Amino acid sequence: MTERKKVLLRLDPAVHDALARWAADELRSTNAQIEFLLRRALTDAGRMPRDAGRMRRPGRPPKEEESE
Repeated sequence: MTERKKVLLRLDPAVHDALARWAADELRSTNAQIEFLLRRALTDAGRMPRDAGRMRRPGRPPKEEESE
């Protein structure tokens, strides 16, 4: 799996609070909610790259198994 990009995003505090509440309602992290909304906007605009990976599944990523 390719490494995910990190982005610093500055938001108005009221916008962040509304986004965080929405994310909680949808059982997503704020970060996952932002990615979900960006992907939906890209798809709606016909700009979603064909080679874009899928969104991560909800919850913590599985721990990597130790090699024996």
